[in-house]
Amino acid sequence: MKLVVSALVSLAIWATSASATAVYGQCGGIGFSGDTTCVSGSSCQKLNDYYSQCLPGAAAPSSTPSQPASTTSAAPTPTSTKFKLFGVNQSGAEFGETKIPGVLGTDYTWPAPSSIDYFVGKGFNSFRIPFKLERLSPPAGGLTSPNFDSAYLASLKSTVSYITGKGAFAIIEPHNYARYVDNVITSTSDFATWWGNVANQFKSNDHVVFDIINEPYGIPATDAFALNQAAVNAIRAAGATSQLILVEGTAWTGAWTWESSGNAAAFVGLTDPSNNIAIEMHQYLDSDGSGTSPTCVSSTIGVERLQAATAWLQQHGFKGVLGEIGAGSNDVCIAAVKGALQHLQQSNGVWLGALWWAAGPWWGDYFQSIEPPTGAAVSRILPEALQPFL
Repeated sequence: MKLVVSALVSLAIWATSASATAVYGQCGGIGFSGDTTCVSGSSCQKLNDYYSQCLPGAAAPSSTPSQPASTTSAAPTPTSTKFKLFGVNQSGAEFGETKIPGVLGTDYTWPAPSSIDYFVGKGFNSFRIPFKLERLSPPAGGLTSPNFDSAYLASLKSTVSYITGKGAFAIIEPHNYARYVDNVITSTSDFATWWGNVANQFKSNDHVVFDIINEPYGIPATDAFALNQAAVNAIRAAGATSQLILVEGTAWTGAWTWESSGNAAAFVGLTDPSNNIAIEMHQYLDSDGSGTSPTCVSSTIGVERLQAATAWLQQHGFKGVLGEIGAGSNDVCIAAVKGALQHLQQSNGVWLGALWWAAGPWWGDYFQSIEPPTGAAVSRILPEALQPFL
C-alpha cells in the first residue's frame, strides 16, 4: 500500500471549449454541480446514479442524466468491455520484508491453494503474486547472479503452476518499490540481467504475466521508465515473447497522479517488440490514496481519480491494468468501487482489468482482506462490488 499526495490532474487536454465538459469528463450524477454540457461530438451518458460521463457518440439528451428524463429520447447505453484480467492480489511471500532471507511459515507465506480454488470457482481469472527480490536473489550473489534461491524459486514456480493449471493468469511481481537491499536500483543493466534470468524460468508458460517492479517511489519518472524499458527488452530477448508485460511508474504508480508525477511524459515513449504491454496503475479511495482507511472520500471518488489516467491511455494508444484497488466495506465505498470498475469497463477497451488488494492467509482482520472464508471484505465487497463485473 502507498501514500499518494498529489491532487487529481485536469482533463483539459481533451477540452475544446471552456464552456463545455471534455470527452470522458463528468457531466452529471447525484451531488454533481458542474457543467452538464459536453463538447461537440460527445453526449452526457449515465453510467450509474452517481456518475454520468461525456462519451463520444449521439447528441446529448435534453435533460441531465441524473434527473428524470423530460423527453422520450433516451441516451445510448455505453458499451461495456468485459475485463480480460479480473482477480485479486495473493499477498504473503513479500511479508517480513526486514527478515532476509526469513523463515517460511514464520516471516512469510505463500497463497493457499484453497484460496485460488475459491476465486476461480467464482469466475475470477487473475492472481498477482508479490515476492521479495532479496529472497529470490540473495544479496551475496546480487541481481546479476543466475543462481536463485532454490527453495523460494520452487515455491514461486509451484504457485504459478497451480494458478495457470486452473486456466488463470499468474502475475509475478517483485514487491520492492524499485529497491534492492534497501537501495534504489540504479543500474538498468543489472536489472535487465535479473529480468532476463527470471523470464527464462517462465517463458514457456503463456499464462504468466510479468509485472516489472511494484510501486517505485522517490525516484524521477524518467528513472522508473528506464528500469521498465530495460526489463521489457530483456524479457523479450530471453525468448518470452508471448506473455503480457506490466510496467509501473513512480509515485507508487498512482492513477490519480499519473500526470503530475511525471509518468505521463516519461512513459509516452514506452515500446515492446511483441506489442503486448500495459501500464499498471494503482488506486485507493481514502483521503490520501494510501489504502489505510476504510472511509472513502465520496461515492464518486473512484471514477474521479481514474479519469485523467483513462484519457492519457486513450490519447497515447496504451492499455492499462488497475493492479491494486481497495476500500472499506460500507455503502459509500462500495458505490465508489463499482463506479470505478464501471468506468474501466466503459473506457473503449483501454483497461484490460483490475485486481483487488488483497487476499492472502495472514491478513487477519485487515479491512480490505478478501481471503476466504472470513476476510473482512468477503461479506460485502465480494458480492456487491466485484462479482457484478465478472
